[in-house]
Amino acid sequence: MTVMEQRGAYRPSPPPAWQPRTDPAPLLPDAEPYRVLGTEAAAQADPALLRRLYAELVRGRRYNAQATALTKQGRLAVYPSSTGQEACEVAAALALEDRDWLFPSYRDTLAAVARGLDPVQALTLLRGDWHTGYDPREHRVAPLCTPLATQLPHAVGLAHAARLKGDDVVALAMVGDGGTSEGDFHEALNFAAVWQAPVVFLVQNNGFAISVPLAKQTAAPSLAHKAVGYGMPGRLVDGNDAAAVHEVLSGAVRHAREGGGPTLIEAVTYRVEAHTNADDATRYRGDAEVETWRGHDPIALLEHELTERGLLDEAGIQAARDAAETMAADLRERMNQDPVLDPMDLFAHVYADPTPQLREQQDLLRAELAAGHEEGAQR
Repeated sequence: MTVMEQRGAYRPSPPPAWQPRTDPAPLLPDAEPYRVLGTEAAAQADPALLRRLYAELVRGRRYNAQATALTKQGRLAVYPSSTGQEACEVAAALALEDRDWLFPSYRDTLAAVARGLDPVQALTLLRGDWHTGYDPREHRVAPLCTPLATQLPHAVGLAHAARLKGDDVVALAMVGDGGTSEGDFHEALNFAAVWQAPVVFLVQNNGFAISVPLAKQTAAPSLAHKAVGYGMPGRLVDGNDAAAVHEVLSGAVRHAREGGGPTLIEAVTYRVEAHTNADDATRYRGDAEVETWRGHDPIALLEHELTERGLLDEAGIQAARDAAETMAADLRERMNQDPVLDPMDLFAHVYADPTPQLREQQDLLRAELAAGHEEGAQR
């Protein structure tokens, strides 16, 4: 016994009982990715929705192929294809209402196009013309984001601000598995859960962060399991099952809109093409792996479901392909036209009220351009 105990100054007591703030069980994802196609749940799916998803998948596959071809022709500087991931891209766009916001990553041009963005404008960043070739407010599509995961805190901020204003708006933020290794991912999920912001996080787990496989990025049972650590529900879904991805995303959007807070969704899919046209994927994966995933192709899965149920025939398949070819031809023709660039646009969108230094630089450039035109005319 210590001196203090002898004097009666110290009375040890058991620690207070600890209870978790939230029961973690409802937040945990299922052990296996959720599926609809090929299961009994498929019979409950809306036929009109399935046909629309199919048409968008076919168009999306053709869009990816055409954009990849444009890089080989020098019309695009780079293109990160989402071939094989079309179900995630299309479902993300169709799960939102017009008033909602989409926050894409650099690989999500297809999601922006499926939401209604002009295909040429969606490629403007990758063409090197503008940072953003469209009006984000008009389309409710945030600028396509090249830095990993930086769009996630932006989505949380917009969703939180909309809730404070009383606007009935949900933000859907897309990110790859590599982006979950960034600090922005942690910060976004933490703030979203604390604020109960109406935001949905869609992680497209396509197997690789460029050349780094998922096993070298995290030891978690799944990326969806990370949700419980932040206090939000996690969902695991087959990312090549368009009906399942749409159902899970729609449920999460509805949950957020009703005040239920954020959800983290991991869609298990595969990047069939290389990271970008500048990448040699054969250096870090084998052909057999790629071919295995080609057997779980999102278009083939949905086409099989629709034809088996008598909801799609050869004429419908050909109509979807013809529409996709029309889109590709228009994209090809317009991308082959050299853009008309005005050097003065450099100053147009820097500040709402230009600084004195910016005005001075603007005047200098204007004078140099005028002198050049005058010299050319004299020749």
